[in-house]
Amino acid sequence: MTGDNPERIKSEAALAKLAGIAPVPTGSGMTGGRHRINHGGHRQLNAAIYRTVIVRMRFHQPTIDYVARRTAEGKTKREIIRCLKRYVIREVYHLLRPAPQTASAAS
Repeated sequence: MTGDNPERIKSEAALAKLAGIAPVPTGSGMTGGRHRINHGGHRQLNAAIYRTVIVRMRFHQPTIDYVARRTAEGKTKREIIRCLKRYVIREVYHLLRPAPQTASAAS
């Protein structure tokens, strides 16, 4: 997907859209700003991110704390997963981003 040409992804939002993880506003009027996940995009990448989120929700203590906090705020499990998927894709983007070349590496 992006491994051969990571510089084509210009931002974390572009990677989220490519993966089908970018939030899409839903509803109209006074719905409270709800979002849903875009169902387009790279399905295998989306599935991998989903599995990562599910494992983190069970075993990663900071994520467990986040889920507890968001549940107390009244968020549904689906909404929490949507937020966590965006957080994970943000981490993936920073791992894929090509490192800037320094003057000593260029010579």
